[in-house]
Amino acid sequence: MGMPLELNTMIVTKGRETRIEENTFLLTKEGYRLYPIDIPLEVRRTIDGEVSGMAKIKKVELEKGQTTIQYQLISLHSSN
Repeated sequence: MGMPLELNTMIVTKGRETRIEENTFLLTKEGYRLYPIDIPLEVRRTIDGEVSGMAKIKKVELEKGQTTIQYQLISLHSSN
């Protein structure tokens, strides 16, 4: 029996991220997803939205039909 798996090359938060330290966030997504670790990825609020920053994923956990990632924001893009 197969397991559905998605490969992601950007972080889409939909506003559901949780700050755990100054520049470190935790995000839980439904389904099993693979992300590259320690490689700069775009962070977006929505898949079609503007890039809000760049981050490196530090940890990926797959459990009970969900994926939890811990990522560190390395740059923030501002419209100011």
